[in-house]
Amino acid sequence: MAFFRPRVSREAEVRYHADLEISKSFPEFIEKARQAEQVLRELRASGADEIELLAAGRAFDAALTEALRAAEAGQRATFGVKAYDDRIARRKAKATPAGAMWTDEVERLRTLREDNRLWGIPRVPRPLPATA
Repeated sequence: MAFFRPRVSREAEVRYHADLEISKSFPEFIEKARQAEQVLRELRASGADEIELLAAGRAFDAALTEALRAAEAGQRATFGVKAYDDRIARRKAKATPAGAMWTDEVERLRTLREDNRLWGIPRVPRPLPATA
């Protein structure tokens, strides 16, 4: 009697290799986010106007979003090819040290981005349209 393991789908393999490529850029994206955060903190400390803070807050949000996408890709790639098709394999992979590390990093970046969206980007009123 022979037992055969089900093969992973071709789509899962393609997504896995794409996530491997994306996750390679994680260090540079996280460095961009650190630099954008530093600029935002310096502007806050110097008492910059709200327009400058708005631009810096949006730049920090964009940098965090890029870093988060790369971290999520690294997390999925760390889980392995089978995890794309099988939720049990995905859960088991989260319990490994590497999986837990990526999961914590993704949650940290999500929290940081949400905090920036709620409190880091100042609300600037829109100018009223000119009436004739």
